[in-house]
Amino acid sequence: MKISATILLVVFCCFSTFAQKYISHHSNVHFYSSAPVEDIEAVNSQSQSAIDLSNGGFAFAVPNNQFEFKKSLMQEHFNENYMESEKYPKSTFIGKLKNWMLFSGEKEVVASGDLTIHGVTKKVDIPAKLNIQNDQLIVDGVFPIALAEYKIKIPKALFYNIADTVQVTVHFEYKPLTK
Repeated sequence: MKISATILLVVFCCFSTFAQKYISHHSNVHFYSSAPVEDIEAVNSQSQSAIDLSNGGFAFAVPNNQFEFKKSLMQEHFNENYMESEKYPKSTFIGKLKNWMLFSGEKEVVASGDLTIHGVTKKVDIPAKLNIQNDQLIVDGVFPIALAEYKIKIPKALFYNIADTVQVTVHFEYKPLTK
């Protein structure tokens, strides 16, 4: 987690002023797979994110081995067989917010950039809701991930257990970054 936070801070040190930079102090990344045999879901509260309101820069890093499942066997299979968490320890997004301006209140935005999962990087647009109230900033988003696009292989024997596409929900709460 410290490595992810360090990477995010280095990325944002290239930007201009600290006054408009925020770093997450609370995160929740949730994924849900609905399949005929069973539904699978997991939550990760160890993710890191940063946002720079001076230029719309937005990034997050998710440590893959920090997803928590209801069943420990699911967690083991996720880390060892599907995400290969030792080989690919984190998933990341680095991009910019489109269609945004400094404002107060809630606004629909799109985060456009590079999403890297399982060692594969794809250009994506993630719809999100940005909420700014005084010094509090919150980002919420929901988007699909097609497992095959990220070379995550599901054995044919488990075809009815795991969906081809999972729904990912992100929630980040930020505080201003100070020197």
